[in-house]
Amino acid sequence: MAAAAAAAVVANGASGDSSKAAFAEIYSRLKEEMLEDPAFEFTDESLQWIDRMLDYNVLGGKCNRGISVIDSYKMLKGTDVLSKEETFLACTLGWCIEWLQAYFLVLDDIMDNSQTRRGQPCWFRVPQVGLIAVNDGIILRNHISRILQRHFKGKPYYVDLIDLFNEVEFKTASGQLLDLITTHEGEKDLTKYNLTVHRRIVQYKTAYYSFYLPVACALLLSGENLDNFGDVKNILVEMGTYFQVQDDYLDCYGDPEFIGKIGTDIEDYKCSWLTVFHQYERESYNKLIADIEAHPNKAVQNVLKSFLHKIYKRQK
Repeated sequence: MAAAAAAAVVANGASGDSSKAAFAEIYSRLKEEMLEDPAFEFTDESLQWIDRMLDYNVLGGKCNRGISVIDSYKMLKGTDVLSKEETFLACTLGWCIEWLQAYFLVLDDIMDNSQTRRGQPCWFRVPQVGLIAVNDGIILRNHISRILQRHFKGKPYYVDLIDLFNEVEFKTASGQLLDLITTHEGEKDLTKYNLTVHRRIVQYKTAYYSFYLPVACALLLSGENLDNFGDVKNILVEMGTYFQVQDDYLDCYGDPEFIGKIGTDIEDYKCSWLTVFHQYERESYNKLIADIEAHPNKAVQNVLKSFLHKIYKRQK
């Protein structure tokens, strides 16, 4: 059941049929490992709860972030075919990012008092869930640590992976704090909405985990030192800003049936692009292309361009 559900979700998500198929196969294995974790004596009821919670939240998205790890890894290696072990490790890191995304969104929806997410009621609005969703979010985050320990402990880049996920989580949580504080301040004073604050929120709340993290995982799998790719990080963070501009627009003007959620940013006084600046899609695209083509490594250029082309002029 889990494998079929994962396959159905991923099939409707990102591009790359071989990557999608490989990615979908790994979910059920990782979920079973979490349900059989010997560190806790689960009851039948708690197992059923976690099983349902994972399928509802981890499987709900397009899986673009997760699949991007596989695609980026292939491009960095210069091959269309990975070994079985390479595929499994890349897929596992991709699912860790999807787990992270689920953790963020479960808690974000509670803080924003949102109604829908990915075309269905937010998890905390599901009958009998309520604020149990807070603990579910904590469980989701802890699953990431368990998965990384199980499959990457002993790898030369294991500590770097732990540091990477911890740092990205910290940056994202700090960006969420700034977003929430700005929301409350905005109720009283619209001058709090300015370009500097907007950019800071976007960089920390969205860009690092949505754009930098998948590529950083692929770089570590490739044996690279992340300290040597500061320019790549900067480009991906700029791309994340560009992505959030689109998201703000869709939150206001997008069809809820098409984008999968009911936007509340204006209602919630959010510091979104619509209240800060004019639409700048074409200018941003041109600048990103120029920055990407200035990078000396063609494989890295291909990775960055693939990210940009996935989001350029998106409608949802």
